[in-house]
Amino acid sequence: MNESDQIDALDDAVAAAAFRRLVHHLQNRHDAQNIDLMGLAGFCRNCLADWIRDAGFEGDKMEARAVIHGMPFDEWKAKYQTEATPEQMARMEESLKKNGGTH
Repeated sequence: MNESDQIDALDDAVAAAAFRRLVHHLQNRHDAQNIDLMGLAGFCRNCLADWIRDAGFEGDKMEARAVIHGMPFDEWKAKYQTEATPEQMARMEESLKKNGGTH
């Protein structure tokens, strides 16, 4: 069994609990900027919002972002998002190339 099979074999309740823990962690770590997450891992809070929509969340994009951010996105952005530097943007672009066409 490879790593992909192992994650797919996780019980849905276990996977959901881990996902919720990740989201709660990110809701408490406002210092972890989305641009830095994108630069390091190729995904961010907004990606998680897109992924819950892809998985069947019935709300629109902004409602999904509010679920993940723990508040309306515009409020989160005004309170916590800093201006991206050219270096951060370049790291994000390089990181996204590693995603193999997915995010």
